[in-house]
Amino acid sequence: MKTVALVTQKGGSGKSTLAVHLAVSARRQGAVAAIIDLDPQASARLWAQRRAKDDLAVVAARPAELPRLLVEARQQGATLVLVDTAGHADVSADAAIQSADFVLIPCRPTLYDLGASAATVDMVRRAGGKKAAFVLNGVPPTGSRADEARQALADILPIAPVEIHSRVAYSDALNDGRSVEELEPHGKAAMEIQALYNWLTKV
Repeated sequence: MKTVALVTQKGGSGKSTLAVHLAVSARRQGAVAAIIDLDPQASARLWAQRRAKDDLAVVAARPAELPRLLVEARQQGATLVLVDTAGHADVSADAAIQSADFVLIPCRPTLYDLGASAATVDMVRRAGGKKAAFVLNGVPPTGSRADEARQALADILPIAPVEIHSRVAYSDALNDGRSVEELEPHGKAAMEIQALYNWLTKV
């Protein structure tokens, strides 16, 4: 079982959106996926409540419950667990990082997001030896912001080769508990999520 924590010290970075989309992508490719939602806003859990299917386990929990839930997920045959965290430095982020096999740090290509990434990286490094990478999220479809962000982050941690662009398909899909792969299976957003999931399985 692989545990991936989505962590960043800034709200609105897209952690919950990526968590639910990666979980659906995993499920569509035959994995047994689950989400543990440690964010008090419980965005992933709210998405699951809108979902017509009951094919993914999405559990809202407190940080102290995470070790037990991961043991239960393994016992129930989960192959991928995504841990969603709050958008600020708190015990949920620390707990998720400590329990993770891999830490995925969503980062929008803005000055504020790039600045907030430093605090997140410090948390990852304090955990010692954790594999981690940035993923650029909410990238404008045109312009040089992604390249500039890559230059700013390149010496800190690896960066996922896949960029997630700002597309209305993401919000449209979330509105009724779907993913972009279910909303527009052959759309650009679906291709991005598939590529990100495929990369994540190899790191």
